[in-house]
Amino acid sequence: MAQTPEIEVQKVIEKLFDAMRAKDGAAAGAVFLESAPMQTVVAGENGSTLGSNSVADFVNRIDTTPEDVNLDERILEYQIKVDGDLAAAWTPYEFYVNDQFSHCGVNSFQLVRTAEGWKISYIIDTRRKEGCKQ
Repeated sequence: MAQTPEIEVQKVIEKLFDAMRAKDGAAAGAVFLESAPMQTVVAGENGSTLGSNSVADFVNRIDTTPEDVNLDERILEYQIKVDGDLAAAWTPYEFYVNDQFSHCGVNSFQLVRTAEGWKISYIIDTRRKEGCKQ
């Protein structure tokens, strides 16, 4: 039975975080378009600013995570919308380091269906310690 586009998109996001947990930078990088920007909304006293990273930086951080450090981003819910070859996913999450709660937030993904399948074309997230379900 064929999968719906929404399930296909969810599986791409699951692959990303499975690769991060496995410290497999190549597998994590494979779910992105090469030029995909990655941004974080950083809350400050005078308002929020944007922090930016490249996929290459993200992959390097995964590959250089120390052996005794386990990173685990746990997606709490998937809200996915698809129109043709464009998809958006809103995924609240909790982040743990060595099974200790670190922070929570929301990821907002944009994905594009390519000849190789769905690829992440943009991600922006929030990170906070307050207001988490944890």
